[in-house]
Amino acid sequence: MAFEVFDKKMAPLAKAPSVTIQKRGIFSISQTAHKMFGNAETVELLFDKDNKVIALRPSTGPHAYSLRPQSARNTGQMILSATAFTQYYDIDTTVSRRYKPYEQDGMLCIDLNGPSALVRGNRSKRDDTADSE
Repeated sequence: MAFEVFDKKMAPLAKAPSVTIQKRGIFSISQTAHKMFGNAETVELLFDKDNKVIALRPSTGPHAYSLRPQSARNTGQMILSATAFTQYYDIDTTVSRRYKPYEQDGMLCIDLNGPSALVRGNRSKRDDTADSE
């Protein structure tokens, strides 16, 4: 059995805000990050093409996206399906990446040029193992 080096970016602190952009354009928003923009239930998606920054702005407009709990266990994680958005703006979703968001003008912002961590779920690890056999 081989040893694996632990990188603290692999497991964010429970209190640290994070947004993971998963494969196929699903956003997973931590409870702390969700609080940063008022625990909004619906949001508008905005994109700054020049700076490659995504913003989620609370909205009740007709084009708003719904946030939903990630699981019935009430973990506080929220999910946002944004596949059309990531495809339209050609945002890379070939791998899942975790970002540290920031608040600006009441919006939750994700800098795609900022630091991020590759996120690999159990399914990905299992697929890699099967490929190497």
